[in-house]
Amino acid sequence: MRAEWVAPHRTALVLIDCQVDFGAPEGEMARRGANISPVQSALDNVQQLADAARSAGVAVIFVRYVPAQDSAVKREAKARHDDDEVELCVPGTHGAEFVGPQPCEGEQIVSKPLFSAFAGTGLNEQLHARGIDTLVLAGLTTECCVASSAWDAFERDFHVFIASDACAAYEHDLHHGALKALKLSGAILGDTGEFTRFWK
Repeated sequence: MRAEWVAPHRTALVLIDCQVDFGAPEGEMARRGANISPVQSALDNVQQLADAARSAGVAVIFVRYVPAQDSAVKREAKARHDDDEVELCVPGTHGAEFVGPQPCEGEQIVSKPLFSAFAGTGLNEQLHARGIDTLVLAGLTTECCVASSAWDAFERDFHVFIASDACAAYEHDLHHGALKALKLSGAILGDTGEFTRFWK
């Protein structure tokens, strides 16, 4: 990897679903018994990335999950999976709040109803209008919303980088498997130390 590939003028750091329900001890996933220790370790690195990006003038974008409105398909899907668990990240609840780095004044917050940061959000057009063609993705969880956003970013003509130690899953195999698949498809993996060095 080269520093010019993630130069500040062309790059956005996209922080995906760093929310209490996904990553905090009091969040819903922890209550369900998920192993959040790798998630909390990743969130420490997310904070370092955000600090480095801000110092270098890299755009920092916070993406949050806001559940889609109820629909016949959503109700049927829940029934098929015998899913009676509490909804995640319900607006207005503590579970929906950001955990780890908090948005600074003027930083963009994107609310998404589905997995991908691009699904119905207009983010693609907004980034290209700003001359951004490179994304560094971090956040939660690797195999779900990070991966979904990465696949979508490929389709929308972005260079895709993954901060591999600043994203996490609740199972190590899912995390490493998702990273392997993304790398095979063209994503460039780096760790927090690499990106922070490039942004000094």
